[in-house]
Amino acid sequence: MVSITIIYEGDLHCEAIHEPSGTKLMSDAPADNGGKAESFSPTDLVATALGTCILTVMGLKAKALGVSIDGMNATVEKEMAAAPRRIGRLATTIRGPANLSEAARRELEQAAHTCPVCHSLSDTIDKPIEFIWG
Repeated sequence: MVSITIIYEGDLHCEAIHEPSGTKLMSDAPADNGGKAESFSPTDLVATALGTCILTVMGLKAKALGVSIDGMNATVEKEMAAAPRRIGRLATTIRGPANLSEAARRELEQAAHTCPVCHSLSDTIDKPIEFIWG
């Protein structure tokens, strides 16, 4: 079990502390919801969690395959829905190296779809993943 302590600092700002490491991150409400957008919003952190989880799972698979995906990157585009205000879509684009075999690419793409964050999110959120190799 991991413990994260969150402190509300006022003015729609929070500080989160990852207890095992002591690492801190800040959040702020988005400008369209009364915040100053000075940091990640809570829903931005959900998008961040999705992208980092996908790359981490792909990194685990790459390690098992004995291939390198160093430098691979992900972009997650978050779209909000209204009534109730919620995340409506998290479209992820993964850009990977060109030098991987088709078999390795297939296995890495399959691994991406096993991301625990993706499986933890509601089915009401559209979560497409696009892969660009090379």
